Amino acid sequence: MVKSPFNISKKGKKTMKRNLVCSLCLSILACISLQAKQIFVSPNGYDTNDGTIESPFWSLQKAQSIVSAGDTVYIRGGDYVITERDISRVERDIFACVSFLNISGSKDQMIKYWAYPGEQPLFDFTAVKPANQRVVGFWVSGDYIHLKGIEITGVQVTILTHTESYCIYSWGNNNIFENISMHDNKSTGLRHRNGGYNLFLNCDAYNNHDDVSENQKGGNTDGFGCHPKTGGKGNVFRGCRAWFNSDDGFDCIRSSEDIIFDSCCSFYNGYSPSFESLGDGNGFKIGGYAYDEASLIPQPVPSNTVRFCVAVHNRANGFYSNHHLNGNIWLNNSAYKNAYNYNMVNRESVQSQNINVDGYNHVLKNNLGYNGRSGETAYLDASKNILVTNSFEMDLVLTDDDFINLDESALMAPRKADGSLPDIDFMKIAPSSPLIDAGTDIGFPFLGVAPEIGAFENALSNGLGVQKLEQARGKVYPNPVNNIIFVNGMAIQQAWITDISGRQQPIRIYENSIDVSQLGNGVYVLKVIPNQNKSVVEKIIISK
Repeated sequence: MVKSPFNISKKGKKTMKRNLVCSLCLSILACISLQAKQIFVSPNGYDTNDGTIESPFWSLQKAQSIVSAGDTVYIRGGDYVITERDISRVERDIFACVSFLNISGSKDQMIKYWAYPGEQPLFDFTAVKPANQRVVGFWVSGDYIHLKGIEITGVQVTILTHTESYCIYSWGNNNIFENISMHDNKSTGLRHRNGGYNLFLNCDAYNNHDDVSENQKGGNTDGFGCHPKTGGKGNVFRGCRAWFNSDDGFDCIRSSEDIIFDSCCSFYNGYSPSFESLGDGNGFKIGGYAYDEASLIPQPVPSNTVRFCVAVHNRANGFYSNHHLNGNIWLNNSAYKNAYNYNMVNRESVQSQNINVDGYNHVLKNNLGYNGRSGETAYLDASKNILVTNSFEMDLVLTDDDFINLDESALMAPRKADGSLPDIDFMKIAPSSPLIDAGTDIGFPFLGVAPEIGAFENALSNGLGVQKLEQARGKVYPNPVNNIIFVNGMAIQQAWITDISGRQQPIRIYENSIDVSQLGNGVYVLKVIPNQNKSVVEKIIISK
């Protein structure tokens, strides 16, 4: 009988079984090796350790040496006292960088550098004083990095001429900087220089003053600076606060791309904590190119958006267009006791380097100004701009009684446990005020027959308690979202999601949920039309 070529002996079967088992084991090991790691650093660790929770590293630089996309580096609480021997790199012969984070994650696997849950890590750079160099606490040039929950203090300046140091210097794309506190430095808090689609979320920068360089007034020390080069689109500041910074709170001079400032607060800038006058002192310095010649100015000139922001008692202007060469978009902002609450000055043209003119092409809707020290507006000609239901163009006589609370100390209240802004009543509109329901519907959620003027909706004026207000605003949840968005108690008739540039994105729509699993991390705008209901528009953050 002829043997089939497929007949296998018992010995052969055993060999095949062993090979199959080995292959399965290797596959399992390969899968395990691809799983995200958890790496730990601690003030009590050593870089000769193995980075486990029992044997943590000391430095983020050491943690980065073994990090891969999807990994989480947990930063244990306590004080990290940094010295000059911890400088990991000198970039461009001038920037002395302590942590240089240049390893990238991916769209679906961000690298996370997070404070360990329930703990507060503080990085103290007071002892880092390299001669004739600019100190950078964290230089972040990698992409898809999420830095969260740290505190930075003591960043120094050693150069006596025109200079600037940074707590964080951002050069990457698609990164998230969240719940970071930068205070009592001689440096700017955070400066973004290049890259796009970064989210700066719930960060604070305060008490920062360069008293070393030039005239010791700290004229370069801002809370936040954002100056992306061409191509660095889609950068968003949300829920950030800046106060007692010696120059400006938020500054985007010489930006080549548009920026969004959403629900941020800027106050007491240009002053020391004892109210000594220091640098420029603008709350939001939005745009401008100084006296740059035409070849240095981007084309087209970007138009930035500032919405639901608050500017209070800054040394100079609250909201300031800084000789910009285009109009900006100003929506539902509140300003109080700045020199001018809204200064829309523009530069005449690209060719004229030093001629200031009334602002042009600005869009101002639903903005509130009260008690500007020199006036509510400057350089604002209604015929050259779009003005819609702003308090300063309406026939209103406002008093303190139009507000629930004007106690400025509330602005410095501690954040919530999740890092979001505290619930305060500052500048919220009193129920009897003519500002209630006096705004124009511009596509954001509101209560009543129309939006309030200013940054805040007032639940009390509509007979709602705070809990009901949150429910009314929170029809779409969770936010941030991973894969599925739910619509609270409503059947969905239609829905669209666009990115912040207005491009529609692919989604799957069900009866009362929306599948966004195909979308990458970032900030989007969701519009939902429930059955027999007015449309709901929500900003959503996708974070996986």
